Amino acid sequence: MISLNEFVKNIETELDELEPGTLSAEINYRDLESWSSMYALIIIAYVDLEFDVTLTGDDLRQCSTVKDLYEIIKSRL
Repeated sequence: MISLNEFVKNIETELDELEPGTLSAEINYRDLESWSSMYALIIIAYVDLEFDVTLTGDDLRQCSTVKDLYEIIKSRL
């Protein structure tokens, strides 16, 4: 499993419209101005491809921060 910092950077890279340095482990990603359902689908696809972990919309709704998301993935590996 990659580190939390690497995970944050990778998510930021996947979400093309975000400026570098926008995300942090403690940020509530749903509070981002550019957050959309498309971003949710991108994250779900990234996690499936990179970690072979299936996330659901409910998983994303239960998470508050990028760190929460990382912890769910870690727990399913």
